[in-house]
Amino acid sequence: MNKDTITEILIDDREEREERLHELLRARKSLNINTELHRNSSLGERMSDGMARFAGSWSFLIFFGAVILSWGIVNTAFIMAKPFDPFPYVFLNLILACISSMQAPVIMMSQNRESQKDRLRAENDYLINLKSEIILEDLHMKVDELLADQKRLNNKLNTIMINIHDTNQIFSVKDDGLRSDTNGKVNTNREEPRIYDRDNRTH
Repeated sequence: MNKDTITEILIDDREEREERLHELLRARKSLNINTELHRNSSLGERMSDGMARFAGSWSFLIFFGAVILSWGIVNTAFIMAKPFDPFPYVFLNLILACISSMQAPVIMMSQNRESQKDRLRAENDYLINLKSEIILEDLHMKVDELLADQKRLNNKLNTIMINIHDTNQIFSVKDDGLRSDTNGKVNTNREEPRIYDRDNRTH
C-alpha cells in the first residue's frame, strides 16, 4: 500500500471510505517475523542458524580450547612414543583451517538471514505505520465533521432561542397593554350617568 492508496481511501465517498477502512481494520498487518521465517525456512537454513549460534557462544570457545589442549597433550613424547601429529601440529592446523573455511560461509548465511529478517521487520513496521496513519487521518476527519455539525447545531439553537425570546417579548407587551386597557383606561364615548330625580323623573 502506498501514498496513492491512502489518498484514494481518504477522498472517497463516506460509505465507500468506511467500507475500505473496515477492510483495512480486518486485515492483520502485524506479523511475528521470527515465526514466519522459521516456518518457511529449509533444513539447511535452520542448521546454519544453529551452527552460527553455537560458534558465537562461550560453549564453543570452551569446547574448542579443551580439544586443542587435549590434542597438544596427547601428541607429546611423554604420552606417546611416536605421536601421530608431533609439534608443530601440522594436522591440527589443517583441521583448524578446514573448520574456519566451512565456518565462514555458515556465519555469512546466518547473517544474510538476519538481514532478511531486518528487511521484513522494516516492511512490517511500514505497513503497520501506514495502517495507523490512515486510521488516524480518518479519525481526524470524523472529529472535524463532528465539530462542524456541533457548530451548526449551536447556531440553530441560538437562532431558536432568539426567536423564542422575541416572541415572549411580543406577548408580554400585548398582555401589558390589555391589562392597562381593562384596569386604567376610561371610555370617553360612554354617556355620563344620570342623576335620579324623584320629582322630575321621566317616563
